[in-house]
Amino acid sequence: MAQLKTVAPTMPQAIPKTRKFSLAANFRKYWIFYLMMLPGILLLVFNNYLPMFGIIIAFKTVNYTDGILGSPWSGLSNFSYLFKTSDAWIITRNTLAYNSLFIVLNLVIPLAFALMLNEMKSRFMSKLHQTVMFLPYFLSMVVISYLVFGFLSDEHGFMNGSLLPALNIEPIRWYFTKEVWPYILPLVNTWRGMGYYTVMYMAAIIGIDDEYYEAATIDGASKWQQMTSITIPLITPVLTIITLLQIGRIFNADFGLFFQVPRESGVLFPVTNVIDTYVYRTFLTVGDIGLSSAAGLLQSIVGFVLVFFSNWIVRRFNRDNALF
Repeated sequence: MAQLKTVAPTMPQAIPKTRKFSLAANFRKYWIFYLMMLPGILLLVFNNYLPMFGIIIAFKTVNYTDGILGSPWSGLSNFSYLFKTSDAWIITRNTLAYNSLFIVLNLVIPLAFALMLNEMKSRFMSKLHQTVMFLPYFLSMVVISYLVFGFLSDEHGFMNGSLLPALNIEPIRWYFTKEVWPYILPLVNTWRGMGYYTVMYMAAIIGIDDEYYEAATIDGASKWQQMTSITIPLITPVLTIITLLQIGRIFNADFGLFFQVPRESGVLFPVTNVIDTYVYRTFLTVGDIGLSSAAGLLQSIVGFVLVFFSNWIVRRFNRDNALF
């Protein structure tokens, strides 16, 4: 009979103890990285967090004799003026309607241009088009307002001086015709921001692996099928994030666009007056910074809630496309 070998029982290995986190030891080990973070942290604190102390202005009737801290509290009265005025419906409607339209246009038109530029064979021409489209984004609204005025001026504008007479159309007093401005403002905003969003969409498209398109080409997929089945689905997270960030500012209007471009024409106020311009004009008239601060705080709170709500809806459909 074969002899049975006895195997000595093995002792269970001791479980290594986990080290306790020590902030001092961690700082001594990674102090150079903390030092590199210091400028950014200081900028964040002084530029973003310390000014939040000014929120109390929205709840006070500020007078310069007593100062901010010594001024009497006014509760929510500064917020109520936005909704009690006769223009409350007009400014709210204009702000939400224009920004909703801007979100759609900034998604559809730049995406279309990004898809077309991606199909250009010449990289040089593609970069040239991107650069030309991106240039208006660096122009201030003051410059853009004069460019628009060069087109729409009653006497010497391009539209009244050249284009409309060539089409046998009577000159139009653009700055006194409010019906045309719901079309002009979205056109100007899209023209200015189109290059910015196109570059972001192009960056997302370039990041797609070429193997997807090679496999689709072998399977006989057309360019349209590749675009709808590969390109757009793979850049959907980028599109979603950009859209969510724009939704967060749907209650904030581009002050320069609505103040500078219409050139303060009172006839156009029913279609160009938004919350930001209304608050600015109210401040010039009344001089109460509490009203302006209340409007800014209200816009921030609404934007904060809308971002969370929109992100929650996106997570219900696809968690991978959510912002957080």
